[in-house]
Amino acid sequence: MLQRKGWKVLLLVVFCAIFMVACSNDKKETNSSEGKGEKEPTTEKKEELVVAVNENFITMDPHNTGDTNSNSVQSAMLEGLLGFDDEGQIINVLAEDYSVSEDALVYTFKLHQGIKFHDGEDFNAEAVKVNFERIMKDKSLRLNSRGFSLIKKIETPSEYEIIITLKETYSPMLTRFGVAKIISPKLVKENLADIPKKPVGTGAFKFVEWVQGDHLSIERFDDYWGKGERVKKIIFKPVPENGSRVAMLKTGEAGVIYPVPSQNIKEVEGNKDIQVNKIPSTIARYVSINTYKKPFNDVRVRQAFNYAVDKDAFIKVVNFGLGLPLDSIIPSKTIYYKQQEAYKQNINKAKELLKEAGYADGFEAEIWGNTNSDTMKGMQFIQQQLKQIGVKVEIKSMEEGTLSDEIYGAQTPDDSKLQMWYVSWSSYASDITNATKPLFHSSSFPPNGANTAYYNNKDVDKWMDEANSISDKAKQEELYAKIQETVYKDAPWIFLGVDEIVYGVRSDVEGVVVDPPGGLNVKDANFK
Repeated sequence: MLQRKGWKVLLLVVFCAIFMVACSNDKKETNSSEGKGEKEPTTEKKEELVVAVNENFITMDPHNTGDTNSNSVQSAMLEGLLGFDDEGQIINVLAEDYSVSEDALVYTFKLHQGIKFHDGEDFNAEAVKVNFERIMKDKSLRLNSRGFSLIKKIETPSEYEIIITLKETYSPMLTRFGVAKIISPKLVKENLADIPKKPVGTGAFKFVEWVQGDHLSIERFDDYWGKGERVKKIIFKPVPENGSRVAMLKTGEAGVIYPVPSQNIKEVEGNKDIQVNKIPSTIARYVSINTYKKPFNDVRVRQAFNYAVDKDAFIKVVNFGLGLPLDSIIPSKTIYYKQQEAYKQNINKAKELLKEAGYADGFEAEIWGNTNSDTMKGMQFIQQQLKQIGVKVEIKSMEEGTLSDEIYGAQTPDDSKLQMWYVSWSSYASDITNATKPLFHSSSFPPNGANTAYYNNKDVDKWMDEANSISDKAKQEELYAKIQETVYKDAPWIFLGVDEIVYGVRSDVEGVVVDPPGGLNVKDANFK
């Protein structure tokens, strides 16, 4: 009995051992099977970067772009002969090298070879010619009036060499060659209507889709000539509401947000998963005043507005202390900048000027702006400041595209309904022409340019034209000093401030930078 019982116990032990081994093997096989499938989230390589920006995109046509956000997205997909480094200095891109004649009329570019557009078309001198001729011939394109209307002829002596001759000297032309991004010649020749919606370039990323108001997607171009490692896909999302944008960064829903709202900087700076970057900019913030319409056609009214608005308070209240007052018509980082005697707040002087102009009791006015939270805050600040001198301001906010249509849809000053516009302008540090001519020259009235103040001063026009037609830097400096002094006194704007750029990046994101003009560069964006 005892012997029989012992065997039974032994058999039971052996059976259990076999069963446990079998279970263990099953478990290992299951785990092994899971390992071949989806990885644990913590070790998975991320392939999709979300970038949340404060405003919608207007167009993907690089030859007709006036807003920074659209330009930033384009820069990931499209390239020019030249470009700009992180400090705004000119560098070679599609051009391997270039030279300029002594009289600054002839520009010769030697092009990189072996580059393909995203649609398979070859990049060569003929492709550049097709692009530049498009800009030259279409006066509705913004770049037409910014140097390209001055092109006399384009020659292509070889497949990878192009020579451009100007009718007259134009000092900022090199900058224009950097701004004018090159799109597929096939698109230009066969489907012009698709350019603003589905661009095709030579850049590190290629276009995927654009759902207006929701997102714009691009994906890595694996045959990119510039090589380098980068994320597989980037989704740009317009998120005008500041709180929502910050929440996306904090939760990781967005890997990058631009800008970080001033009031949230301290909040996100304390987050170990977020890096907050600050850089000085060439972004001027101002209120454009329609000088063509009464009562704004009286310089005393415009000066009164400037004396009524406390610029230091604007920086403190609206920008949370980030930036400096705008003490000229251009930011201090711009070439040939000359400081002016700033309009310090003086309510009594402002009221006196209004009285002299015949508006002792004030009047009613409108201010336009987009739906961005910071813009709304800025307009409310202007509303409160002008109320102190009896001017009752009504705020009208519009979605960016609608606002652009309202402003640039006006064919003549008489057509314009605009009174005041809360806005900003960014330009390259090396290009004072772009910081002045589109804004203050009489040839730049909408829709031809951004002179939404309809400012018209014959002396200023003459000085600008002369400065743009010479290469003498000392003479240019003298002319731009006169331009700045005259325009600042004429006050076609309420001069507010110069921004300090603040953008937020998750700690696992690298290769994203913002340049002084405010352009977001994601060409080398990747996850660490």
